[in-house]
Formats: sequence, structure tokens, C-alpha cells
Amino acid sequence: MAKVRITQTRSTKSRPRKQKLTIKALKLGRINKSVEVEKTPQIEGMINKVSHLVTVTEI
Repeated sequence: MAKVRITQTRSTKSRPRKQKLTIKALKLGRINKSVEVEKTPQIEGMINKVSHLVTVTEI
């Protein structure tokens, strides 16, 4: 599987609860924090839900 680097670029302040929980599930929570994860359908779905808050780079 391919890996992706997800970086949070915007705040979750004044966002719906589900988006905040999705950011937390991706192990993010601060602006400019990055994580590297396997690219699975579940992760892709999470990224689509919060695409306006994160940037994604394929590794």
C-alpha cells in the first residue's frame, strides 16, 4: 500500500463535532502537525470529510 502524509493546515474551531472527531481519529489536532499513514479506503474517506482542513502529500 502507498503511504500519505496528512498535515493539518486549518483550525477545527467552530467546526461541526464530526469534523473535530475525524481530525482526532487521524491523530491530528494542531495546525502544522503531520502524520504518515497507509492509504486505505477508510483513510481516504476521512480525508475527504476534512479536505478543507488538511493537505495531503503522497510519499
